[in-house]
Amino acid sequence: MTSFAQQRPVNERREVNRVERKAQKKTPKAVSKRYPDLEMVEILSTNTEFTIGEKSQTVSAKRTVRPYSINRYETTYRLWHNVRIWAERNGYVFSNPGQEGNGGRRGALPSRKDSLQPVTNINWYDAIVWCNAFSEMDGRNPCYTYKGEVIRDATDTAVCDLSKCDWNQNGYRLPSEAEWEYAARKTPGKLQSDLLASGQVNANGDDDESVEPTSLGWISDNSKETHSVGTALANGAGLFDMTGNVLEFCWDWQASYDVQQLDIHQAGPEFGSERVMRGGSWNQYTMFYGAGDRYSFNPSEFYNYFGFRIAVSAE
Repeated sequence: MTSFAQQRPVNERREVNRVERKAQKKTPKAVSKRYPDLEMVEILSTNTEFTIGEKSQTVSAKRTVRPYSINRYETTYRLWHNVRIWAERNGYVFSNPGQEGNGGRRGALPSRKDSLQPVTNINWYDAIVWCNAFSEMDGRNPCYTYKGEVIRDATDTAVCDLSKCDWNQNGYRLPSEAEWEYAARKTPGKLQSDLLASGQVNANGDDDESVEPTSLGWISDNSKETHSVGTALANGAGLFDMTGNVLEFCWDWQASYDVQQLDIHQAGPEFGSERVMRGGSWNQYTMFYGAGDRYSFNPSEFYNYFGFRIAVSAE
């Protein structure tokens, strides 16, 4: 297996080993419009401390979160496609054109029947570049940069790996792992259960069986394919498909939890070889989609069960 150092051409100062650099393009003009697939839900917090991770996996740590908003839905293929077309006309480059659900045709126009299925067959690099593009398209400030330049090329993986996320910008971005799990557990006015039992979502305790897992998401137990977003039950915070349908990218590099770091924006390593994913998917069983379950993949990998949802920092 190729090592992380071999995969990413950087020097000892973590700088890209290349002389040629693409000229910085002029910021494209924003497009003012409404997006029916976008409904940001405020996740209010006063630096609430909670436990991240599954007790059954013996990996957990305390985290705090700052106020933010997260999309009620996974990113649909319709929204992905509309932004991608605009982005490619304005200097953005993607590794993969995306796919409508698990069985659609890659890069095709959204269909009337399945356009609200989640986009799949994209990688982590595509997701962060798309977030930057959507930010500019919507008149927001992109979050992902390298040496002060907006990341616009998903095929330039070395630069993407070294990108920084500016959490103070108002642009669209991936949620951090802690943000994702906090939203998965959140109910109006409180946080459900400090530690969740494996395979349970928003459970009141380790022995709570009051919620049927298959009612909350599309998984192997009740489906063999992706479904349009928002067609299963919402969780306590009103978010759909936080379990099942597609796995969702997070910002964080995969590593053992640092028990000394409470703040989400300093949590996790600065570099790594795999990015965290959360939420389970349509081809997994109930036991693998608890709110605290974590997965990780090389950021260049893409499958028909990979997707994402977007978040925005509170202004």
